[in-house]
Amino acid sequence: MRVRFLLILLLFTSSVFTGFETIAQKIEIGGGLGVFNYKGDISPSFKLRFVKPAGSLFFRYNPNHALSLRAEVAAGLVGASDQNSKDPFQKARNMSFRSRITEVSTVAEYNFLDYQEKRYAVNWTPYVFGGIGYSKFKPDVVTDNYKTNTFVIPYGVGIKYQIKRPWNIGLEYGTRKTYSDYIDNLGGDPKNNDKLQQGDPSRKDTYYYIRLSVSYTFYRIICP
Repeated sequence: MRVRFLLILLLFTSSVFTGFETIAQKIEIGGGLGVFNYKGDISPSFKLRFVKPAGSLFFRYNPNHALSLRAEVAAGLVGASDQNSKDPFQKARNMSFRSRITEVSTVAEYNFLDYQEKRYAVNWTPYVFGGIGYSKFKPDVVTDNYKTNTFVIPYGVGIKYQIKRPWNIGLEYGTRKTYSDYIDNLGGDPKNNDKLQQGDPSRKDTYYYIRLSVSYTFYRIICP
């Protein structure tokens, strides 16, 4: 089921983008390096001490100046520890985790400025994005029998700049809203009365992706 959904998502994205390949200057491929950061029971707010390395590869199609469509595969680590908290309850609970995450997503970007190929002019724009994705996570220690996959809603803001044709750079901050409470190995309904072993089942886990990217725009496709 999980593999089937992943293949359908990638095939759908590829089929949509392939229909536009005759307009070469609207196609980009690129990659990014950055960090993941987790928010959940063990880290209720964004904390820089918990950033972990992450990276991604993406394909972007720009049908017009205002809209960009992007398919992306990302992977990295998330983790946190109660010992870094000032909360006495968390210190007493003394739990920690580390998990690998692999994500595939498709998003639409809305460009606020006239972003297009400009050979002799400054070309940049801030943008917002949103879409849908699917994440697979793998904790270092599994303490219960639960699903290690979830749909995610990626959204955020960014800025991209064409430094020199055909090269572009970008900076992006994105949130991944998940439908899982188990990324931190501390989720679900309480199974005993020990509050130190319980999380908040009403709070789903979230993670963030902050990255710098480089992309290459194709200005010519040679057709057979």
